Amino acid sequence: MKSLKMKEEMASAGENEIAIASEELAGSIRPLIEQARARVAQSVNSELVLLYWQIGKRIREEISARKIAGQEKGVVDLLSGTLTREYGRGFSRRNLFNMIRVADTFDEERTVQTLSAQLSWSHFIEIIYLKDPLQRQFYAEMARVERWSVRTLRQKVQGMLYERTAISRKPEELARQELEALQEEDRMTPDLVFRDPYLLDFLGLADTYSERDLEAAILRELERFLLELGTDSPSSPSRSA
Repeated sequence: MKSLKMKEEMASAGENEIAIASEELAGSIRPLIEQARARVAQSVNSELVLLYWQIGKRIREEISARKIAGQEKGVVDLLSGTLTREYGRGFSRRNLFNMIRVADTFDEERTVQTLSAQLSWSHFIEIIYLKDPLQRQFYAEMARVERWSVRTLRQKVQGMLYERTAISRKPEELARQELEALQEEDRMTPDLVFRDPYLLDFLGLADTYSERDLEAAILRELERFLLELGTDSPSSPSRSA
């Protein structure tokens, strides 16, 4: 009896070890699978966006070369019918016009490649119909760096985030330089981080200010707040003491 019981206990212990080993393996393998999936998804997304950009560019070049700009809709209608039959709904008339618009908006392939590493085709569609070039660049770069979802991007646009930034009130060339720094170095400037002009007015800063001015203003307001907090505290000594 004792021998049988011992064997059962050993078998149970062995099963527990197997279960623990299996769970630990699963825990270490899951990240590998998720990371591989993410890389594949990113690669497919980048290729798709680049393909759409190339198609838009090719359509624009062909229409321009044949001098049939006035017949663009007819060309796109026929092309859409052909491509949709052969390759599916991704080549609808509406999406072909989106492709043309993306090619018109982003003229450099390198820019499209950089953005498509983080942004989906749906991100691009949200951005390309904004009227101001700097506004488009702002939202494209912020969505890329901040990893915004399409829904978040749409909310930021509807909430007029760009219009509420200090950078939107700068001369165009200065604003462009800051956005290019963000594009090339992923470097946030104060005008991109401190986005609300009401905050700048509260700190007593004009449209143009240095990082040192901003830091000094924030420290000044923080010091004043702490002093007021100490004065208003019931446990603080009275001024007449």
